[in-house]
Amino acid sequence: MKKIYIIRHCEAEGQHSEAQLTEKGFAQSLQLSDFFSSTPIDQIISSPYKRAIQSVQPLAKRLHIEIDFNNLLTERVLSTNNLTDWLEKLKATYDDLELKFEGGESSQEAMERIVTVVEEVFNSEYENIIIVTHGNIMSLLLKYYNDNFGFDEWKNLSNPDIYLLQNQDNNVSFERLWNQ
Repeated sequence: MKKIYIIRHCEAEGQHSEAQLTEKGFAQSLQLSDFFSSTPIDQIISSPYKRAIQSVQPLAKRLHIEIDFNNLLTERVLSTNNLTDWLEKLKATYDDLELKFEGGESSQEAMERIVTVVEEVFNSEYENIIIVTHGNIMSLLLKYYNDNFGFDEWKNLSNPDIYLLQNQDNNVSFERLWNQ
């Protein structure tokens, strides 16, 4: 059975694309590498954001696997405006997937991006794949496969976090693997 490990990046210094991992985040990236030490991995795909890449670099080096970058895995932009009530607005986008703020992307649009990547991976030759991405878009992927996954579940994601997606007879299920 094909396994896709969806990883939210480790603790970072900020949200911009060049934000690096914190000292704690770099330690977490080593924990991630240890976590997968006995798991066969065929491919690693990552958001091109620095924090995502740095989260999986120790594992890629350990496994001697090149990281494939995919722009569809970048974090969702809620709005290009500085929203003082961004948390309320974000919550509203889980209830109305088409809701869109200036310069931003709706939940539906972001969801379609990451689902495209996952569906391609499910149809690929590889059996055990890691996808490294960001919290909001990761939560939207999980919501796609289980509508009960919403804003509160997004708030409960950790940095890092790992979910295992499995596809058996076109029935996708997932479970959380990271409990640290």
